[in-house]
Amino acid sequence: MQRYLVVIEKANENFSAYSPDLPGCIATGKSKSEVTQNMTAAIEMHIEGLREDGLPIPKPSSKAEYVAVFESKK
Repeated sequence: MQRYLVVIEKANENFSAYSPDLPGCIATGKSKSEVTQNMTAAIEMHIEGLREDGLPIPKPSSKAEYVAVFESKK
């Protein structure tokens, strides 16, 4: 089992998701739960497609970190 970083963004009325380690692999959904479920299926299909085409499957390597930034008062 591999664990890929997935970035989820709010987009107007829905959510979108992508994985930096799997270019072109994206999903959308009406909720965070739905987009997570759809992204899991998209990653599985993406990896299966790479296998079928005889292409290498990228290893998960992306990391995420939050940083605190203080707003300056002007």
